[in-house]
Amino acid sequence: MPEGDSVWRLSQRLQPLVGREITYSQFRVPQLATADLAGERIERVWPHGKHLFWLVGERVLHTHLRMDGIWRIHAEGTRWSAPAHTARIVVRVEGGVELVGHDLGIVELWPAREYDSRMGWLGPDLLADDWADGSIVVDLNDAPPEATHGQGSPENPRPDDAPREATHGEPSPEAPRTDDAHRKVAQREGSTETPRPDDERQAGGQPAAVAGGALGPRWRPSGRAEALRRLASDPDRTLGEALLDQRNLAGIGNEYCAEVCFLQGLHPASRIGAVDVEAVVDLAWKLMHANLTSPVRTFTGDHRRGHTTFVFGRAHRPCLRCGTAIEKSTLGGAESVADPRAGMERIIWWCPRCQRLAD
Repeated sequence: MPEGDSVWRLSQRLQPLVGREITYSQFRVPQLATADLAGERIERVWPHGKHLFWLVGERVLHTHLRMDGIWRIHAEGTRWSAPAHTARIVVRVEGGVELVGHDLGIVELWPAREYDSRMGWLGPDLLADDWADGSIVVDLNDAPPEATHGQGSPENPRPDDAPREATHGEPSPEAPRTDDAHRKVAQREGSTETPRPDDERQAGGQPAAVAGGALGPRWRPSGRAEALRRLASDPDRTLGEALLDQRNLAGIGNEYCAEVCFLQGLHPASRIGAVDVEAVVDLAWKLMHANLTSPVRTFTGDHRRGHTTFVFGRAHRPCLRCGTAIEKSTLGGAESVADPRAGMERIIWWCPRCQRLAD
Protein backbone atom coordinates (compact mmCIF):
# COMPACT_ATOMS: atom_id res chain seq x y z
CA MET A 1 0.00 0.00 0.00
CA PRO A 2 1.61 3.29 -1.08
CA GLU A 3 2.21 5.61 1.87
CA GLY A 4 4.63 8.46 2.53
CA ASP A 5 7.74 6.28 2.45
CA SER A 6 6.70 4.70 -0.86
CA VAL A 7 6.27 8.07 -2.57
CA TRP A 8 9.53 9.38 -1.07
CA ARG A 9 11.42 6.44 -2.58
CA LEU A 10 9.66 6.91 -5.90
CA SER A 11 10.74 10.55 -5.92
CA GLN A 12 14.32 9.52 -5.15
CA ARG A 13 14.35 7.11 -8.08
CA LEU A 14 13.06 9.81 -10.42
CA GLN A 15 15.72 12.38 -9.51
CA PRO A 16 17.87 11.44 -12.55
CA LEU A 17 15.12 12.97 -14.71
CA VAL A 18 15.81 16.46 -13.36
CA GLY A 19 17.34 18.63 -16.05
CA ARG A 20 16.15 16.46 -18.94
CA GLU A 21 13.90 17.62 -21.73
CA ILE A 22 10.63 15.87 -22.43
CA THR A 23 10.48 14.68 -26.03
CA TYR A 24 6.95 13.24 -25.99
CA SER A 25 3.95 13.15 -23.68
CA GLN A 26 0.50 11.66 -23.79
CA PHE A 27 -2.19 12.11 -21.16
CA ARG A 28 -4.83 9.40 -21.04
CA VAL A 29 -7.28 11.22 -18.82
CA PRO A 30 -10.14 13.20 -20.42
CA GLN A 31 -9.42 16.57 -18.82
CA LEU A 32 -5.82 16.57 -20.13
CA ALA A 33 -6.34 14.83 -23.47
CA THR A 34 -4.91 17.78 -25.41
CA ALA A 35 -2.13 18.74 -22.98
CA ASP A 36 1.44 18.44 -24.24
CA LEU A 37 4.73 18.64 -22.33
CA ALA A 38 7.05 18.03 -25.28
CA GLY A 39 9.93 20.51 -25.39
CA GLU A 40 9.65 21.34 -21.69
CA ARG A 41 12.42 20.59 -19.21
CA ILE A 42 11.91 18.75 -15.93
CA GLU A 43 13.15 21.23 -13.35
CA ARG A 44 12.36 19.36 -10.16
CA VAL A 45 10.68 16.22 -8.77
CA TRP A 46 9.56 16.10 -5.14
CA PRO A 47 7.05 14.39 -2.81
CA HIS A 48 4.75 15.74 -0.15
CA GLY A 49 3.13 13.02 1.88
CA LYS A 50 1.48 10.66 -0.57
CA HIS A 51 1.54 13.17 -3.44
CA LEU A 52 4.21 13.40 -6.16
CA PHE A 53 5.03 16.60 -8.03
CA TRP A 54 7.09 17.39 -11.14
CA LEU A 55 7.98 20.97 -12.01
CA VAL A 56 7.94 20.99 -15.82
CA GLY A 57 8.73 24.39 -17.26
CA GLU A 58 6.15 26.74 -15.72
CA ARG A 59 3.71 23.97 -14.83
CA VAL A 60 3.34 21.34 -12.11
CA LEU A 61 2.44 17.73 -12.89
CA HIS A 62 0.65 16.35 -9.83
CA THR A 63 0.02 12.62 -9.42
CA HIS A 64 -1.20 10.35 -6.64
CA LEU A 65 -0.86 6.57 -6.59
CA ARG A 66 -3.98 5.92 -4.49
CA MET A 67 -4.27 2.16 -3.92
CA ASP A 68 -2.99 0.61 -7.15
CA GLY A 69 -0.97 3.24 -8.98
CA ILE A 70 2.59 2.57 -10.17
CA TRP A 71 5.21 4.26 -12.32
CA ARG A 72 7.21 2.05 -14.66
CA ILE A 73 10.31 2.93 -16.65
CA HIS A 74 11.22 1.40 -19.98
CA ALA A 75 13.71 1.90 -22.76
CA GLU A 76 11.86 3.79 -25.48
CA GLY A 77 10.38 1.41 -28.02
CA THR A 78 10.32 -1.66 -25.75
CA ARG A 79 7.20 -3.50 -24.69
CA TRP A 80 5.46 -2.21 -21.58
CA SER A 81 5.43 -4.47 -18.54
CA ALA A 82 1.88 -3.51 -17.52
CA PRO A 83 -1.36 -3.48 -19.56
CA ALA A 84 -1.64 -0.50 -21.90
CA HIS A 85 -5.26 0.15 -20.97
CA THR A 86 -4.17 1.03 -17.41
CA ALA A 87 -1.79 3.80 -18.54
CA ARG A 88 -2.84 7.30 -17.49
CA ILE A 89 0.25 9.21 -18.64
CA VAL A 90 3.21 8.48 -20.92
CA VAL A 91 6.36 10.62 -20.82
CA ARG A 92 9.52 10.20 -22.88
CA VAL A 93 12.68 12.13 -22.07
CA GLU A 94 15.94 12.65 -23.87
CA GLY A 95 18.21 9.66 -23.58
CA GLY A 96 15.63 7.14 -24.78
CA VAL A 97 13.80 6.73 -21.46
CA GLU A 98 10.03 6.25 -21.28
CA LEU A 99 7.96 6.54 -18.11
CA VAL A 100 4.41 5.25 -17.83
CA GLY A 101 2.06 5.96 -14.94
CA HIS A 102 -0.46 3.12 -14.55
CA ASP A 103 -3.71 3.26 -12.56
CA LEU A 104 -2.85 6.66 -11.08
CA GLY A 105 -5.61 7.96 -8.84
CA ILE A 106 -4.87 11.61 -9.62
CA VAL A 107 -3.29 13.18 -12.71
CA GLU A 108 -3.33 16.97 -12.83
CA LEU A 109 -1.40 19.67 -14.67
CA TRP A 110 -1.60 23.28 -13.59
CA PRO A 111 0.46 26.50 -13.44
CA ALA A 112 3.17 26.44 -10.79
CA ARG A 113 1.87 29.73 -9.37
CA GLU A 114 -1.25 27.83 -8.23
CA TYR A 115 0.69 25.42 -6.01
CA ASP A 116 -0.28 27.12 -2.75
CA SER A 117 -3.96 27.51 -3.59
CA ARG A 118 -4.27 23.89 -4.71
CA MET A 119 -2.05 22.06 -2.24
CA GLY A 120 -1.86 24.41 0.75
CA TRP A 121 -4.36 22.24 2.60
CA LEU A 122 -1.75 19.50 3.13
CA GLY A 123 -0.26 19.27 6.59
CA PRO A 124 3.45 18.87 7.42
CA ASP A 125 5.26 15.96 5.77
CA LEU A 126 6.92 13.54 8.20
CA LEU A 127 9.79 13.01 5.73
CA ALA A 128 10.39 16.67 4.87
CA ASP A 129 13.51 18.55 5.92
CA ASP A 130 11.41 21.00 7.91
CA TRP A 131 9.81 18.33 10.13
CA ALA A 132 12.01 19.05 13.17
CA ASP A 133 13.89 22.19 14.21
CA GLY A 134 17.39 22.09 15.63
CA SER A 135 16.17 21.76 19.20
CA ILE A 136 14.37 18.48 18.55
CA VAL A 137 16.40 15.29 18.47
CA VAL A 138 14.62 12.08 17.56
CA ASP A 139 16.82 9.00 17.85
CA LEU A 140 15.97 6.21 15.43
CA ASN A 141 17.70 3.82 17.82
CA ASP A 142 14.84 4.41 20.24
CA ALA A 143 12.38 2.77 17.84
CA PRO A 144 10.98 -0.57 19.04
CA PRO A 145 13.33 -3.45 18.08
CA GLU A 146 10.60 -5.02 16.01
CA ALA A 147 10.25 -1.85 13.96
CA THR A 148 13.83 -1.11 12.92
CA HIS A 149 13.80 -2.59 9.45
CA GLY A 150 12.65 -0.85 6.31
CA GLN A 151 10.43 -1.16 3.30
CA GLY A 152 10.09 -1.00 -0.31
CA SER A 153 7.22 -2.99 -1.57
CA PRO A 154 7.59 -4.93 -4.85
CA GLU A 155 6.55 -1.61 -6.39
CA ASN A 156 8.85 0.47 -4.24
CA PRO A 157 12.41 -0.82 -3.74
CA ARG A 158 15.30 1.03 -2.15
CA PRO A 159 16.13 4.47 -3.53
CA ASP A 160 19.66 3.42 -4.52
CA ASP A 161 18.31 0.64 -6.72
CA ALA A 162 16.60 0.94 -10.07
CA PRO A 163 12.87 0.37 -9.54
CA ARG A 164 12.17 -3.36 -9.70
CA GLU A 165 8.84 -2.88 -11.36
CA ALA A 166 10.20 -0.15 -13.60
CA THR A 167 13.41 -1.48 -15.13
CA HIS A 168 13.20 -4.97 -16.59
CA GLY A 169 16.67 -4.51 -17.97
CA GLU A 170 16.17 -1.06 -19.45
CA PRO A 171 18.75 1.69 -18.92
CA SER A 172 18.12 4.00 -16.00
CA PRO A 173 18.38 7.79 -16.39
CA GLU A 174 21.71 9.50 -15.81
CA ALA A 175 22.60 11.30 -12.60
CA PRO A 176 20.43 14.38 -12.02
CA ARG A 177 21.63 17.82 -12.99
CA THR A 178 19.83 19.48 -10.12
CA ASP A 179 22.07 22.50 -9.66
CA ASP A 180 21.59 23.68 -13.23
CA ALA A 181 17.87 23.02 -13.12
CA HIS A 182 17.40 24.88 -9.84
CA ARG A 183 19.50 27.79 -11.10
CA LYS A 184 17.28 28.09 -14.19
CA VAL A 185 14.10 28.14 -12.11
CA ALA A 186 15.53 30.79 -9.80
CA GLN A 187 16.68 32.92 -12.72
CA ARG A 188 13.29 32.61 -14.39
CA GLU A 189 11.55 33.72 -11.22
CA GLY A 190 14.05 36.50 -10.63
CA SER A 191 15.07 35.51 -7.11
CA THR A 192 17.40 33.07 -5.37
CA GLU A 193 16.54 34.06 -1.82
CA THR A 194 15.47 31.53 0.76
CA PRO A 195 11.81 32.08 1.68
CA ARG A 196 11.03 33.59 5.05
CA PRO A 197 9.69 31.17 7.68
CA ASP A 198 6.32 32.87 7.65
CA ASP A 199 6.12 33.26 3.86
CA GLU A 200 6.17 30.23 1.59
CA ARG A 201 6.56 32.35 -1.52
CA GLN A 202 9.68 33.71 -3.15
CA ALA A 203 10.00 37.11 -4.76
CA GLY A 204 8.96 35.88 -8.20
CA GLY A 205 5.61 34.58 -6.99
CA GLN A 206 6.53 30.89 -7.03
CA PRO A 207 5.85 28.91 -3.87
CA ALA A 208 8.99 27.83 -2.05
CA ALA A 209 8.15 24.21 -2.79
CA VAL A 210 8.77 24.69 -6.50
CA ALA A 211 11.16 27.60 -6.81
CA GLY A 212 14.84 28.01 -6.14
CA GLY A 213 15.39 24.35 -5.26
CA ALA A 214 15.13 24.85 -1.49
CA LEU A 215 12.06 24.36 0.64
CA GLY A 216 13.28 26.45 3.51
CA PRO A 217 11.59 26.50 6.93
CA ARG A 218 7.99 26.24 5.80
CA TRP A 219 6.57 25.64 9.27
CA ARG A 220 7.33 27.66 12.39
CA PRO A 221 9.04 26.44 14.46
CA SER A 222 8.84 23.04 12.73
CA GLY A 223 6.55 20.70 10.85
CA ARG A 224 6.38 18.50 13.94
CA ALA A 225 5.17 21.38 16.11
CA GLU A 226 2.54 22.33 13.53
CA ALA A 227 1.32 18.73 13.23
CA LEU A 228 0.99 18.47 17.01
CA ARG A 229 -0.92 21.76 17.10
CA ARG A 230 -3.34 20.59 14.43
CA LEU A 231 -3.94 17.24 16.10
CA ALA A 232 -4.53 18.83 19.49
CA SER A 233 -7.00 21.32 18.04
CA ASP A 234 -9.72 18.64 17.95
CA PRO A 235 -9.31 16.64 21.19
CA ASP A 236 -12.59 14.74 20.74
CA ARG A 237 -11.64 13.28 17.39
CA THR A 238 -10.54 9.65 17.24
CA LEU A 239 -6.83 8.91 16.99
CA GLY A 240 -7.25 6.83 13.83
CA GLU A 241 -9.20 9.51 11.96
CA ALA A 242 -6.80 12.26 13.04
CA LEU A 243 -3.67 10.36 11.92
CA LEU A 244 -5.20 9.57 8.54
CA ASP A 245 -6.30 13.15 7.92
CA GLN A 246 -3.65 14.54 5.56
CA ARG A 247 -4.49 18.05 6.72
CA ASN A 248 -2.92 17.22 10.09
CA LEU A 249 0.23 15.50 8.88
CA ALA A 250 0.96 14.12 5.44
CA GLY A 251 2.11 10.62 4.63
CA ILE A 252 0.33 8.27 7.04
CA GLY A 253 -2.04 5.69 5.56
CA ASN A 254 -3.95 2.72 6.91
CA GLU A 255 -0.90 0.52 7.45
CA TYR A 256 1.13 3.03 9.44
CA CYS A 257 -1.94 4.10 11.40
CA ALA A 258 -2.77 0.53 12.42
CA GLU A 259 0.79 -0.36 13.38
CA VAL A 260 1.53 2.86 15.26
CA CYS A 261 -1.64 2.42 17.31
CA PHE A 262 -0.68 -1.17 18.12
CA LEU A 263 2.86 -0.30 19.16
CA GLN A 264 1.49 2.47 21.38
CA GLY A 265 -1.06 0.08 22.90
CA LEU A 266 -3.95 2.31 21.83
CA HIS A 267 -7.23 1.46 20.14
CA PRO A 268 -7.65 3.57 16.95
CA ALA A 269 -10.95 4.86 18.35
CA SER A 270 -9.21 6.47 21.35
CA ARG A 271 -9.78 10.20 21.75
CA ILE A 272 -6.90 12.47 20.77
CA GLY A 273 -7.34 14.39 24.02
CA ALA A 274 -6.80 11.23 26.06
CA VAL A 275 -3.51 10.04 24.53
CA ASP A 276 0.12 11.16 24.43
CA VAL A 277 0.02 12.70 20.96
CA GLU A 278 3.73 13.54 20.95
CA ALA A 279 4.66 9.90 21.56
CA VAL A 280 2.33 8.76 18.78
CA VAL A 281 3.67 11.26 16.24
CA ASP A 282 7.32 10.64 17.12
CA LEU A 283 6.83 6.88 16.76
CA ALA A 284 5.24 7.38 13.33
CA TRP A 285 8.26 9.48 12.34
CA LYS A 286 10.71 6.84 13.58
CA LEU A 287 8.95 4.00 11.82
CA MET A 288 8.67 5.82 8.51
CA HIS A 289 12.33 6.80 8.54
CA ALA A 290 13.40 3.31 9.57
CA ASN A 291 11.42 1.95 6.64
CA LEU A 292 13.18 4.03 3.98
CA THR A 293 16.25 1.90 3.37
CA SER A 294 15.12 -1.73 3.17
CA PRO A 295 13.38 -3.64 0.37
CA VAL A 296 10.44 -4.68 2.57
CA ARG A 297 8.34 -2.45 4.82
CA THR A 298 8.17 -4.12 8.21
CA PHE A 299 6.98 -3.23 11.68
CA THR A 300 7.88 -6.56 13.29
CA GLY A 301 11.49 -6.90 12.11
CA ASP A 302 10.48 -9.93 10.01
CA HIS A 303 10.73 -9.48 6.23
CA ARG A 304 8.81 -12.61 5.25
CA ARG A 305 5.53 -12.14 3.41
CA GLY A 306 2.66 -12.14 5.89
CA HIS A 307 4.95 -11.50 8.86
CA THR A 308 5.71 -7.80 8.48
CA THR A 309 2.81 -6.35 10.49
CA PHE A 310 1.28 -6.88 13.93
CA VAL A 311 -2.35 -6.09 13.07
CA PHE A 312 -2.68 -4.56 9.60
CA GLY A 313 -4.20 -7.08 7.20
CA ARG A 314 -4.31 -9.77 9.92
CA ALA A 315 -8.02 -9.87 10.83
CA HIS A 316 -9.03 -13.03 12.72
CA ARG A 317 -5.42 -14.18 12.98
CA PRO A 318 -3.73 -14.49 16.41
CA CYS A 319 -1.93 -11.47 17.84
CA LEU A 320 1.81 -11.96 17.64
CA ARG A 321 2.13 -10.85 21.26
CA CYS A 322 -0.79 -12.37 23.14
CA GLY A 323 -2.50 -14.77 20.75
CA THR A 324 -5.88 -12.99 20.83
CA ALA A 325 -7.64 -12.83 17.46
CA ILE A 326 -7.08 -9.51 15.65
CA GLU A 327 -10.29 -7.61 14.98
CA LYS A 328 -11.24 -5.46 12.01
CA SER A 329 -13.92 -2.79 11.64
CA THR A 330 -14.54 0.71 10.31
CA LEU A 331 -14.01 4.09 11.93
CA GLY A 332 -15.61 7.42 11.18
CA GLY A 333 -17.88 8.14 8.26
CA ALA A 334 -21.56 9.03 8.62
CA GLU A 335 -25.00 7.42 8.68
CA SER A 336 -26.57 9.99 6.35
CA VAL A 337 -25.52 10.93 2.81
CA ALA A 338 -26.16 14.55 3.81
CA ASP A 339 -23.33 14.41 6.33
CA PRO A 340 -20.04 15.71 4.80
CA ARG A 341 -18.27 12.74 6.42
CA ALA A 342 -20.28 10.29 4.29
CA GLY A 343 -18.02 7.87 2.44
CA MET A 344 -15.05 8.67 4.67
CA GLU A 345 -15.10 5.46 6.70
CA ARG A 346 -11.68 4.06 7.53
CA ILE A 347 -10.80 0.40 7.99
CA ILE A 348 -9.03 -0.30 11.27
CA TRP A 349 -7.34 -3.35 12.79
CA TRP A 350 -6.54 -3.87 16.47
CA CYS A 351 -5.85 -6.41 19.19
CA PRO A 352 -8.65 -6.23 21.80
CA ARG A 353 -6.23 -7.29 24.55
CA CYS A 354 -3.08 -5.31 23.71
CA GLN A 355 -4.76 -2.03 22.74
CA ARG A 356 -6.79 -0.08 25.27
CA LEU A 357 -9.50 2.41 24.43
CA ALA A 358 -8.47 5.78 25.85
CA ASP A 359 -11.46 8.08 26.21
